[in-house]
Amino acid sequence: MKNFHRTLILGCSLVALAGCGADEIASPGSGGDIIINNPAPTPTPTPPPGPALVTPAAGCPTISTVAGLTDQGTITGPTGTYRVCRLPATFTSSDTLRYIPGLLYEIRDRVNVGTDRGFSSTGTAVTLTVEPGVILFAQGNSFLVVNRGNAIQSNGTATRPIIWTSRDNVQGLSTDNSDAQWGGVVLLGRAPVSDCNTGVFNTATTPGANATCQQQLEGTAVATPYGGSNSADSSGSFRFNQIRFSGFELASGNELQALTTGGTGSGTVIENLQTFNSSDDGAEFFGGTVNVRNMAVIGASDDALDADSGMQGNFDTVIAVQRASTGDNLIELDSPDSLTANTPSNAIPQSRMFVNNFTFVQRSSLSTQVVRARGGAGLSLTNGVIDAQNVCYRIDEAPTLAALIRIDSVVGSCSKTSRPTQGSSGVTDAQILDRVNAGTNNSIAFAITLTNNVVNGAGETGVTAFNANPVSSYFPTRTYVGAIQNAAQLTSVFQSWTCNSSIQNFNSPLGLCTSLPVYTS
Repeated sequence: MKNFHRTLILGCSLVALAGCGADEIASPGSGGDIIINNPAPTPTPTPPPGPALVTPAAGCPTISTVAGLTDQGTITGPTGTYRVCRLPATFTSSDTLRYIPGLLYEIRDRVNVGTDRGFSSTGTAVTLTVEPGVILFAQGNSFLVVNRGNAIQSNGTATRPIIWTSRDNVQGLSTDNSDAQWGGVVLLGRAPVSDCNTGVFNTATTPGANATCQQQLEGTAVATPYGGSNSADSSGSFRFNQIRFSGFELASGNELQALTTGGTGSGTVIENLQTFNSSDDGAEFFGGTVNVRNMAVIGASDDALDADSGMQGNFDTVIAVQRASTGDNLIELDSPDSLTANTPSNAIPQSRMFVNNFTFVQRSSLSTQVVRARGGAGLSLTNGVIDAQNVCYRIDEAPTLAALIRIDSVVGSCSKTSRPTQGSSGVTDAQILDRVNAGTNNSIAFAITLTNNVVNGAGETGVTAFNANPVSSYFPTRTYVGAIQNAAQLTSVFQSWTCNSSIQNFNSPLGLCTSLPVYTS
């Protein structure tokens, strides 16, 4: 028996000669065959699957506008291949851009929602609805404009924002320093403005001089009017949106930014908006009556927030973080538009800007001040944190200093330079500093303890908050300064719908701003 085992083992060892496996082996001294089935070899481990790549939708959906969506074939990037459906030049009927897996919508040249309906028009003619999860892209000076008397309903969700971005972003060519890759989004309305394009202006002494004061949109070669007499006008709703890599200059001083509003009224809803790497302003507001809540302006090349032309606005819970290589003011406030040389300084309405619960991070070596106000505009800052590298407040002209509404519970590291405030054109540094110190719980020599750029640390937590609700009913009564009280609030308010970058990491599950989110259905 031992000899039989030795013989069997020896036979199986001579693989090349005996071909052991499922072969038949005749045992010496045995009259029958012994069948030996060796186990199958262990398979090579299969690597875990990577993220699923997008496959293109079968075609473009049908819309009501006669020109329809045009199929432009496919586009491929790191996240997969998509069907491209180009928007019509003008939406002439109310339409919906549906979310369809594997489909992107292309903005080519200027895309209009409706046509201008005039200063005294009422109601809404054309409404463009954009579903949660939709991604729209463009390149060059392409942009989308919602014309006066029409509306957009671009309402994403906390987990599926609507993304407006560039062709390069789709193809994986954008970086954390890319910008100016397409135009942007423009919302126009019928609320009052101060810069009248006829050259006849309403002023404090002649308030009825121009009963139909309106202005033309900058950043476009086609005459595009905005403005009216209805401060409660609605241009629709813009919730949970990202606008990436935008801002296109047609000529010096004639630019598109990520979001531009002109004469939009208080009926327009703007909430949960992230702008990323606009080559001009993160957002600019020309006139109108504007309310904005939960806004993150990341990496703007010019101003984070720019307001002028008689804008009346409330901004609640605002984060603004600059890139190290570019950026100007975090707030630039004018009344009227400083670039409109023919508008008198006493044109009405005078701009009034109220900002509550904000955190501004000045990183750019090109930024000489965080907040700049001029032209007699009224500014109110409450419950703010300013992480400054330079001057915190610059006020130009005595009328602007006189129009300063309030600064309360705002702390900043303004003493990083020997000049925390700066006056110009008849205003001294000391006068501005006196106004800042006259507010409650302010500091221009505050030791910043922020974490992750924007989350309050122990120092900010110890600052007594100001109740801004009596200043504007748009502002809730809160017990903290800054935009983000703690890490839990960053998660609950901003994390799920934003994108991440080296400039500001929100720890968003949607991933990097240089990539596109991929949904499973």
